Amino acid sequence: MDATNAQTAVNSIDALDIESAFAAHYGRVARTIALVIGNRGRAEELAVDVFLKCAQSGAASGPNPEGWLYRTAANLAIDELRRQTRRARFDRLFQWMRAPATPEEIHSANQERDQVRVVLAMMQRRQAELLVLRTQGFSYEELASTLSLNRASIGTLLKRAEQTFRKEYIAKYGPQ
Repeated sequence: MDATNAQTAVNSIDALDIESAFAAHYGRVARTIALVIGNRGRAEELAVDVFLKCAQSGAASGPNPEGWLYRTAANLAIDELRRQTRRARFDRLFQWMRAPATPEEIHSANQERDQVRVVLAMMQRRQAELLVLRTQGFSYEELASTLSLNRASIGTLLKRAEQTFRKEYIAKYGPQ
């Protein structure tokens, strides 16, 4: 086997290792990051970055690839928290540049909040609880354990709750 073929074989082994590591650990890496930063979508983006770094550094074929993945995930999550903190600080500094909310905007937001509360009160308790907890960032696992439900049924129950909310809202307040 010449040097080019040997390098190709090593690259394909590394590609298989990173693919298997991705398949095995992506969900948990993303959840780990999401617990720290509180944003599931951004956590999934950062989880992909973890695996890209893994592929670039060759850590998938290293001595402890799982440890490397979770350590890198934690570091990226902490870096993201720092970015968010800096951004919040700058937002507060430049807040005076934004126009304050008008009385009409404040009234409209309060009215919409009250309408949502009325509709939630009309719904079945479990459906309302699911919607409220999900909007607070609870994962499917957290919803299942908090409400003593089967993890596999959370998606279906959430979908039904959203449909019920939409139907009740439209029936009470019309399409908006």
